[in-house]
Amino acid sequence: QVQLVESGGGSVQAAESLRLSCVASGAVVGIDYMRWYRQAPGKEREMVAQIDITGWADYADSVKDRFTISRDGDKNAVILQMNNLRPGETAVYYCNADVRGWTGRTKNYWGQGTQVIVSS
Repeated sequence: QVQLVESGGGSVQAAESLRLSCVASGAVVGIDYMRWYRQAPGKEREMVAQIDITGWADYADSVKDRFTISRDGDKNAVILQMNNLRPGETAVYYCNADVRGWTGRTKNYWGQGTQVIVSS
């Protein structure tokens, strides 16, 4: 089994920054993609950013030039640096990963989420 554990959420004022971390543990042989999603109250979950095993990254248009996703391969971790946060970005942020296990199969996992609150 694989667990994804997020940390780093909290409450900030608009224009401030937060750094989210997610660490994968358990039966992890490799991780192809790691992603961050968010879900605001009353809205659908949306992908914020993703990064593959080579370091290629992609972002939602709304966060480009403000958010940066990075990986620490040695620690099976992904970081989301969020700068210049906006009140509309209050949401639960979820880590998601495509994990290769000892069987050679790839399976998708979700973390439990971490709350981010941005006040104006």
